[in-house]
Amino acid sequence: MVQAADGAESYNYSYWGLTTVAPAAYQANVLWNGESIGAGAFKEPSDFHVTEDQQIYVLDSGNNRVVVLDNKFQQVQTISSFVHGGKEETFNNPQGLFVTGNKQLVVADTGNKRIVQLDQSNNLIKVIEAPKSDMLNEKFDFQPVRVVVDKAQRIYVMSTGVYDGFMEFSPDGTFTSFVGANKVFFNPTDYLWKMLSTKAQKSQMVMFTPTEFTNLDIDQEGFIYATNGQESGNVKKLNAQGNDILRRNGYFAPEGDIRYRTADGPSRLIDIDVGDSEIFSILDGKRGRIFTYDGDGHLLYVFGGMGNQMGQFNTPVAIERLGDEFLVLDKALGEITVFQTTEYGRTLNEAVRAYYNGDEDKAYSLYQQTINMNSNLEFAYAGIGKSLLRQGDYHEAMKYFKESMDQKDYSKAFLLYRKEVLREYFPGIMTGVLLVIVCWFGISKYRKRKGVKKVAFMEQ
Repeated sequence: MVQAADGAESYNYSYWGLTTVAPAAYQANVLWNGESIGAGAFKEPSDFHVTEDQQIYVLDSGNNRVVVLDNKFQQVQTISSFVHGGKEETFNNPQGLFVTGNKQLVVADTGNKRIVQLDQSNNLIKVIEAPKSDMLNEKFDFQPVRVVVDKAQRIYVMSTGVYDGFMEFSPDGTFTSFVGANKVFFNPTDYLWKMLSTKAQKSQMVMFTPTEFTNLDIDQEGFIYATNGQESGNVKKLNAQGNDILRRNGYFAPEGDIRYRTADGPSRLIDIDVGDSEIFSILDGKRGRIFTYDGDGHLLYVFGGMGNQMGQFNTPVAIERLGDEFLVLDKALGEITVFQTTEYGRTLNEAVRAYYNGDEDKAYSLYQQTINMNSNLEFAYAGIGKSLLRQGDYHEAMKYFKESMDQKDYSKAFLLYRKEVLREYFPGIMTGVLLVIVCWFGISKYRKRKGVKKVAFMEQ
């Protein structure tokens, strides 16, 4: 175990896309490896999972085992084999794992081209091998690399070389369908050249095919959050029908860095983790950074990086939450870095949770505190505005929405404020109008009566 301070920089993006300095929301303070926890050195670990009771399952792929730790990083058990058909079998280069609410372990046993599901006593429940279906090519090669399970015990598998989305299996292990295929994106110029090319030339060109997913996670409500290798639109939230319902109301869509050198290219997202209150985080495998967003798609904070300092990585492959802490798994170094929240990070997290849970007073107070710590956090002004909007203080909400450049919510607050003003002054206005009308009629009648009397006097 190593302890040190985190030297990674923290930043955010303004409405105009400029990089703004921000206080650190998380700091790395502990580093664990296989030897420090007493399990022997990890060899190219590829995935890990934190259960509801805060046990940590580490997939030590190079050693073909699963190492289980408690929340103090003390070894609980090691799972390296199971009985199948009366014989003891082992994993072969497994790449993904998931643990259900009732502690069933599901492993993407990649080298053996199968999914293995064990109960909490490590007894085999079932093995899912290459499925047979009209939806699959005859030469389909089943290579599962990531897996999640919903509360209905449906299993969703990410398999190498599959462009039709995630493979869905029923609780009994039957393949049922594909979920959430990525759309095909292509350069219009390339498409034009392909249309004008001969058959021989077309055969030499790259085919327009959907992009593969790179990872997935599932929330408590059964929505699948996924990342893919596209340059944009690379984060999705899929419902049961496979439709993307991710809200993208932030200044920029959730996709990692929006400012980068052309030579380096955009972020390459390789993992996603969903927490409570719709807060989710994505891992950039290219720069080693973790980007965290709220349910509306606002960027909350960034931390991490590539390098040799504490809080930086060589080959980050997976992220998980342990309570309010972040864990990052480094494949090349065989290490788990633990990040703890700073006061700023805790305050911002609680502000988002308070607003999500409908506690407007608490959200307002916490967002005010975050602004005091980071006046550059434009999103927090919108958070205050939304809290005030829910409380019915529309006029004050308009000020904060203007500060955060939130035109949509500003318009909403303005309309509500206008209705409120009209409702408040409408009785007085109508009374005044009625008085004017009555006075006008009175004056008209008086003038008419006076005019009649004058004519009668002149006739006499």
